[in-house]
Amino acid sequence: MLTTDHEPGLVPLPRDPAAERSLDWFRTATRWTQLTFVEDDPLHFDPEFWISVMRESRSDALCLSAGGYMAFYPTQIPFHYRSKFLADTDPFGELVNGARQLGMHVMARVDPHAIHADAAQAHPEWLARDADGNAIPHWAFPDIWLTDPFSSYHREFITDVAREIVRDYDVDAVFANRWEGPSAISYSEGAERQFFDDTGLHLPRTQDRTDPAWRAYTTWRSRQLSELVVLWDDAVREVRPHARFIPNRGAMLTRDLVRDLVDDRCPMFFIDKQGRSENEALWWSGRIGKRSRGMFPDRPVALITSVGPEHGEYRWKDSVADPHEIVTWMADGFVHGALPWYTKFNANVFDTRWVAPIVAAFTLHERVAEVFAGMEITSEVAVLDNVRLDPTNPWASYTAGSADEDGFYQALVEARVPFDYIADQELTLERLAPYRVLILPNCRALSETHCAVIREWVAGGGSLVAAHESSLVTDGAASRLALGDVLGVRLTEAPRGPVKNNYIALDPQHPVAVGFDGATRVVGGTHLVGVEPIETPTAAGTPGGCLTSVPFRFVPDYPDLPMEEVYPRGGEGSAAVVCREQPGGGRSVYLAFNVGEILWAAMQHDHARLIQNAVAWALGGEPRVLIEGQGLLDVAVRTDETSMAVALVNLNNPMAMRGQNRETIPLPPQEISVALPPGATGATARLLLADTWAPAHVADGRVHVSVPAVDVLEVAHLTWT
Repeated sequence: MLTTDHEPGLVPLPRDPAAERSLDWFRTATRWTQLTFVEDDPLHFDPEFWISVMRESRSDALCLSAGGYMAFYPTQIPFHYRSKFLADTDPFGELVNGARQLGMHVMARVDPHAIHADAAQAHPEWLARDADGNAIPHWAFPDIWLTDPFSSYHREFITDVAREIVRDYDVDAVFANRWEGPSAISYSEGAERQFFDDTGLHLPRTQDRTDPAWRAYTTWRSRQLSELVVLWDDAVREVRPHARFIPNRGAMLTRDLVRDLVDDRCPMFFIDKQGRSENEALWWSGRIGKRSRGMFPDRPVALITSVGPEHGEYRWKDSVADPHEIVTWMADGFVHGALPWYTKFNANVFDTRWVAPIVAAFTLHERVAEVFAGMEITSEVAVLDNVRLDPTNPWASYTAGSADEDGFYQALVEARVPFDYIADQELTLERLAPYRVLILPNCRALSETHCAVIREWVAGGGSLVAAHESSLVTDGAASRLALGDVLGVRLTEAPRGPVKNNYIALDPQHPVAVGFDGATRVVGGTHLVGVEPIETPTAAGTPGGCLTSVPFRFVPDYPDLPMEEVYPRGGEGSAAVVCREQPGGGRSVYLAFNVGEILWAAMQHDHARLIQNAVAWALGGEPRVLIEGQGLLDVAVRTDETSMAVALVNLNNPMAMRGQNRETIPLPPQEISVALPPGATGATARLLLADTWAPAHVADGRVHVSVPAVDVLEVAHLTWT
């Protein structure tokens, strides 16, 4: 049920040219078209086709290949390789002008990661080199060479290219792809000399990560790249004051750069995750939006999506993804804050099946954008994005999720729980203030500062759900849980695993054990932590007291073979789940095993139910927003002073957990229940995509709205009365 219908004759709204060139132009760049030229495009480039697609899709921003590795405009810079088919044409300039006539913003794409043989021969100092001093050839294409990001190629040549583009064309920004250099150290003479001058050390040449040169190199590289960003940005702003130089950052954002240098140089971010692949879930795009907002909640982020399928090994760049996949991927991204951006490689269109879904996805965004504008994405639950930075390995320094996190994410989506991310770099009492529950899926990299903030927040009434090795600290042979005092547990046995045939026995009387009717035990984990509760249960009303309970215990180990020996031997195992009512009014739940990881690996629904029950109990009462109904959907909630927008993204499809979405299965009726804010006595509700008013009735302080069906997306806009 995919449609591209929209209002006939729709044309871009007239824009104020002065506003387009303002310093905050990026805030109105919300639907991006990207065309990446290939060398023979000047032979068959049809600008009218691309202008018509941008017009029909209501794109308001364009990212277009300009230069760097290859120029698609008549550059005057020596050794700036022009497409050999360029002749006297200017495809870059032609489409820039076409986009400006549509009132669009324009960003020029440059790629400095490789150069051609003539430049390599003339400027050997530009080349990245291996440990033996040999120039490094490109891994995928012959007779071109990788560049050294610490050479004058980046500092001077690309700076000149950026200046030329911004001087000669009406663009708002320059966007750099593959700008950080090769995924190995460049041992060029220039890099070696500069590193030694700055650190007194030689570039590391061994794999021994304890070598002090490795830590020094990571810090040095971070500063060098950060200074490069500043250099480039200053250069384009000198020519055109409103323009910016924005390097492709991916999910890293500014984590691996010197934040004090680059923080004001990144007005918005572009996340280059062009689609899901292999076993990634369809909610992956929404998580990208959440993760970016978790670090920079006020900066726009766009999700770069390919019109073709993604695969880590096989790069089918001229292919087309299933239309249902494209639309749902983009919709789940933008409801969580990741603006839609599509990229097409090659201006020669071999397959036009991508056009309709791009128009459909962008039209969906346009229809909700006016309501979303000025509203803040809000929730009562947050997941801590606990980034692990490796100070000795700059190419493996960011963990953009783990199986523990994936499992928790899946369980929360299935439970229709709206939730956010908080970057661990941003963990403060102020950032935690809006939330009732904080989740630590398996946060092992917690500092003393992190723990102090969480401890104070819980003391003030916040609730905590933590799993497995969250807050584990190892000092030599000794280990402890730094948040054990908050969670009400003491470490009795170091983490162990993998363990086979593990089970947890449950107490059916506890709310966290609800829904396991008929079971006295369920599947446990494969990696376990031995803990015991540190407090004796006391009356909940005792001043300063805590009520601690153990609703799940591990069944003591027993063999999984021979089959005749597969039975429990008796005895009571250690605590598997510890629940605690906190003196400040909040609650905590500690799950002493890898519940998220095992859910993601084995997809046992009992683990999803356990996570969902833990979060529901930690909330300590009815959630602000409840959605009931059948099917798999993702929820995002936005609010302002007078209204709320509840977005329902339909993830129901035969390939929900693997591969491309081949068919979006419409959701049956859904019921939305929202707690009325203080002072409100009722609400009106409009379904934005159905373009109709929906009955809204009030009972017991909540407003209830029925949504008859959801195709790809529906947004219920509630306005308080």
